[in-house]
Amino acid sequence: MASSDDHATAGPAERIGPLGLAVGQRARRTKTVTAKDVELYAEITGDRNPLHFDASFAGRTRFKRLVAQGGITSGMLNALVAMDLPGPGTVFMDQSLRYLAPTYLDDTLTAEVEVLSLKPDKPVCQLRATITNQDGTVVLEGECWTYTLRPE
Repeated sequence: MASSDDHATAGPAERIGPLGLAVGQRARRTKTVTAKDVELYAEITGDRNPLHFDASFAGRTRFKRLVAQGGITSGMLNALVAMDLPGPGTVFMDQSLRYLAPTYLDDTLTAEVEVLSLKPDKPVCQLRATITNQDGTVVLEGECWTYTLRPE
């Protein structure tokens, strides 16, 4: 997913383990969700729920308009951990996510992860994840564990 505001920040905390990261370190990515994203996601997954494609249907629900698939929102975390923090070679081992508000087409989302803990002897990291929209509404929050593979 494309991003317009990518960066990782580290606080003064001690760097731990083979990843050389610090508890409290953060990274964020920003993306505006488009109708094209919704269509591409549907092509990949087959998720053509009328909430995403039928404005009349979606308009008669509590959302009142078209919403993006939740996987687009949570997918921002994939790019964030694989590209920024912990970085290339990182995969998820575990995720616990809570969707708190819908993502509408043309919402600008900011995904942020924060290092909660690190294994001193393994490339394993526990992260807190938060995704907010342009109004500051939290649309997703959760925690995850990652493992970073490094080429030999």
